[in-house]
Amino acid sequence: MKTVVAFTLAFIAILFCKTGFAQYDDTLVRVYRYYDTTDKVYITVAEDEYNDSEIKNWGWTDRQLLFYGYHKPGPDRVGVYGWLNPVSKARISIAEDEFTDEHMQKNGYNQKHFQFYALTRRGPHTVCVYMWLMSKRHVWVTIAEDTDTDAYLRKGYHHKTYQYYAIYSGIRK
Repeated sequence: MKTVVAFTLAFIAILFCKTGFAQYDDTLVRVYRYYDTTDKVYITVAEDEYNDSEIKNWGWTDRQLLFYGYHKPGPDRVGVYGWLNPVSKARISIAEDEFTDEHMQKNGYNQKHFQFYALTRRGPHTVCVYMWLMSKRHVWVTIAEDTDTDAYLRKGYHHKTYQYYAIYSGIRK
């Protein structure tokens, strides 16, 4: 009898773990930063937002995993959208509640597109995400709180602004 109970509990535990990990893997999306060598700007890109040949043709290099976002909406999540300013060549990723579409368009941004969902509150394994501005070129960079920011400060980025929370990139590689 003890053997049957032990076997049943082990079987349930295995099913639970597989289901839990499958759901976890299915909902997360990697978020990367690239450097655009042509326009000399940083770009925040969700996994599968663009294909590898596009990224290579555009001259984007230095891919770096920043954090994880979500594919799907959920409680305490906010959509993050990418925008392009064709004049300054700035690309910015902003949460849907940061600025209105009208505000973005008045500031010269267009080509709004969905990237991923981020968290509105800190939780387990999360990292706070900020955007930093380089005023002289009016370009932005997305930086997680666990990033060494000295290099960005030397390049002239400042005006650190809170955006959202994301899943820390160190928990899954």
